[in-house]
Amino acid sequence: MAIPLFSLHSQQSVGIGEIPDLKLLVDWCTKVGFSLIQLLPLNDVGFNFTPYDAASSFAVEPMYLSPERLQGVDLRPFRQKISGLRKQFPLGGFRVNYKIKKEKMKLFFEIFRTNFLCHPEDGPRMDRTKDDIGDFSSFVKQNSFWILDYALFKVLKEIHKESSWESWPSEFKNRDPKALRILQDQYEQSLRFHQWLQWQLALQLEDARRYAAAQHQYFLGDMPFLVSRDSADVWANTNYFKLNLAAGAPPDAYMAKGQRWGMPPYEWQALERDGFRYIKEKLRFYENFYDLIRIDHAVGVFRLWTIPVEESLENGGLKGHFDPPGEELWEAHGRKLFSILVENTSMLASAEDLGVIPECSSRVLREFGIPGMEIQRWMKDWGKTYDFLSSEGYRAAAVSMLGTHDSTSLKGWWRFEAGTVDGEMMKRKFQEHGLNCEKLFPALFDLENSAHGRLLWRKEIANEDIFCEKIGRSMQSVNDLLDLYHASYGEKEKYLNFIGMESSPDDVTPEFAKKALLRACESQSIFSVHLLQDWFSMDENFSPDAWDYRINFPGILSPNNWTLAFPVALEEMMDLAVNLKIREINQTTGRL
Repeated sequence: MAIPLFSLHSQQSVGIGEIPDLKLLVDWCTKVGFSLIQLLPLNDVGFNFTPYDAASSFAVEPMYLSPERLQGVDLRPFRQKISGLRKQFPLGGFRVNYKIKKEKMKLFFEIFRTNFLCHPEDGPRMDRTKDDIGDFSSFVKQNSFWILDYALFKVLKEIHKESSWESWPSEFKNRDPKALRILQDQYEQSLRFHQWLQWQLALQLEDARRYAAAQHQYFLGDMPFLVSRDSADVWANTNYFKLNLAAGAPPDAYMAKGQRWGMPPYEWQALERDGFRYIKEKLRFYENFYDLIRIDHAVGVFRLWTIPVEESLENGGLKGHFDPPGEELWEAHGRKLFSILVENTSMLASAEDLGVIPECSSRVLREFGIPGMEIQRWMKDWGKTYDFLSSEGYRAAAVSMLGTHDSTSLKGWWRFEAGTVDGEMMKRKFQEHGLNCEKLFPALFDLENSAHGRLLWRKEIANEDIFCEKIGRSMQSVNDLLDLYHASYGEKEKYLNFIGMESSPDDVTPEFAKKALLRACESQSIFSVHLLQDWFSMDENFSPDAWDYRINFPGILSPNNWTLAFPVALEEMMDLAVNLKIREINQTTGRL
């Protein structure tokens, strides 16, 4: 199953899901028959709270640290404050209150200052096994590649009130060695504090992983392909990044303008000159916590859509180009990078190979034995019948899923997207063909029942002849429009037939959800991983807003992005009736 840590909570959590809560999640997964837990990135998100635009691709987010599981400290003076934070930030709703981070950081600093000396060699030591990270001193040495730069970055962000490093005084922006030495002397305690937090986070994550391993559960971590422009990584290694460009994605059927994410693309030649150490160090650090790794935006390993930074934000990803620019370069480029990823880690790699996919992608992933992703709603007989593919049509080396963190839930897709087309995409296509949207859309689409930028086809547009007659064009001249038509018109009927559902409900029922999950889990893909909210679609008591209850709306600045919370505490999940349904699916499909 898949869930962001920020979405979880236990009765012991302080304001947000915490790393020790993963142990309770492991218990629940064991009970219902799962063996793989996929997490969104756990990296430090600063104060923009966007896990795929992190302040560091190494450091773990401090708000996930449990104050009651800190090692080597006396918590007795802080019990009341911890209880007060629980009351101030109650859990059990549908959204995360990220104000908890500031309050927890204050608490952690008080605990650190009270309990911990500045010099790591004098710090607390515990009896550790040979497989553990070890004490604070060795942890800092083992992570010397990134941890001092990260701590300096955090201190400078605090000094400059969280402003971007690009706006800092030149001696800090450009990392003048003398200025940084003076800073280290002046802020030694603050630097140690940020390093100490990372040590404590590593201890709790390793403990959770050992607990999972004892129950034959595995953690699948998410390694973002890119990192925030305003990050410790970029500030410390500007030569590794093309700061005149912003990464994104070209237009597709769901994002008419494409996407502009803002992260800088890599300067691959600089990385290669350094033996790809930056990537190897990330893999080495992640191995402490994960058994498998998901490479986010894996198609970017072959080529990345890039947009000049001076381009208007309104254009999204429309005016960009691929890097490398020539398609003849993509396969060799991707093969080199995937070999680095595979040869330098014991973690099993998987790839998020979605979006506009280069032809070479599937071949290279297959050669390296890297599972890709098969999203049920997009698994169709494209260009022919447009029917949903049976389980045999899925790749064996793949992860089958109902949806992702960037898509609607099963309920949201069925209610608002199935049988529709993206309004912006259709508008742009019509304009390219010289067609009048204002005149033709009412004749083609049921605008009254269309919502959220999606256009619902009128039932009477029953075939391509009627469609072409309505728009006054020959079939040969509008192949791209016909492709959109065939992919969406009658989609609900095809899906009902695919899952074996006779009735056509307006909303997803528990029976509907069960049939959809059964079809996904019975695929031949080696893994079948689904979001927790999709599993709970089989629970008639679980009924959040079908559209808004999703993890992220890509390409949209929404206050709801990355705030989704699961309303049920992990302890309560252990006794829910839906657990039997989940276990039954895992048994029926041979996943248990």
